[in-house]
Amino acid sequence: MIDLTGLETRPAQTWGSVRLVPLVRREPILDLRLHATIYGDEPSVVSLTDRTSYRAYIPHAFVASWTRDGTPAAAYGTQIDEPVRHIGIRTRRRMARRVDKNRLRFLPMHLAVEGYLALHFNGPEIVWEEWSRRDLSPRVEVVYSGGEISGLADALRIFEIYPGQCGLMIYVADALAAATVVPHPDDYRALHPTLIHDLYGELIHEYALYHPVRDVPAVVDASRVASLGDLRAAAERHEREWASFHDTTMAAGMLSSPGRVEEVYRFGPFRLSRFLPRFEPRRENHIGETITSDDGQVAYLKTFRLSQAQIRRGYLLTRLAEHDWHIGRTAAALGTTPDDLGSRLERAGFGHLLRRHVLDHYRAGRRGQAG
Repeated sequence: MIDLTGLETRPAQTWGSVRLVPLVRREPILDLRLHATIYGDEPSVVSLTDRTSYRAYIPHAFVASWTRDGTPAAAYGTQIDEPVRHIGIRTRRRMARRVDKNRLRFLPMHLAVEGYLALHFNGPEIVWEEWSRRDLSPRVEVVYSGGEISGLADALRIFEIYPGQCGLMIYVADALAAATVVPHPDDYRALHPTLIHDLYGELIHEYALYHPVRDVPAVVDASRVASLGDLRAAAERHEREWASFHDTTMAAGMLSSPGRVEEVYRFGPFRLSRFLPRFEPRRENHIGETITSDDGQVAYLKTFRLSQAQIRRGYLLTRLAEHDWHIGRTAAALGTTPDDLGSRLERAGFGHLLRRHVLDHYRAGRRGQAG
């Protein structure tokens, strides 16, 4: 589970289909600070350690600064590159890279997306008769920037930032789109504008177009209010009830999401990790990344909600890997037939991995079952 101990939920603010839920720290984290390095609009290519590459629109990087003895870390402030005057390709070195003794540069959210794209990237160790010799390269997924999510830019611009705010839950049509957590309120204020450039899934893009939401009114029993103190107590009770409902119901799917966690980089008393869900179809699934301290406190968090199509692809790849990519054994474990599994692989976009005659056989088998 993702443990957000130390963060408190504040009342939501809504605009159209967007609901923003602030997260506040009573005690900011002082020995870790984040700032953004803003890049241009050109696409980027990131060289990975396995000699593959990751290509995407990467508008900014985050730089983490820390101290080893618990003293406050310095905040460097946002840095802006020279404006882009032509369309080119910018090359990056690694998803996470130390740039100074106590400074780590990493690519927010792309760290998690690359982990999803690299899921069982090389295919089966044993080349079964069904599979061609091609691996999963290239893996491609479609995402949207925040500027393409209807109403998000206005919501982020209009709504107030709470005192002590260190995070934000973004809901679209009351579906959790993304969560962001940073160590310090000053970091959040500096990084708040970057939320419009973050990545969001196709489900969220669709919901923003067609599903407006309404505020949940605070109902106070007037017969029980005899003074300003009574009114204040009722408002505080409503805030507690809302926070409890949000944490246990609205955000429950994200908080229980991690199925596999991979440590990417350890620096000082902190570790940068990314996580994948359990890939449960017809349920809420998130990928994401965290920075946690040695005592388990979450200092940084970013999440991305997968669409059902992306969940199905992750589910199939994970189940195949569990059974060494053997079609028959995987089909049996899923309670289906090899013909049906072959059709599911084709619909998920993995048909090119199967030999042509095998794929034709599966198609014929499915037609026979339908007849």
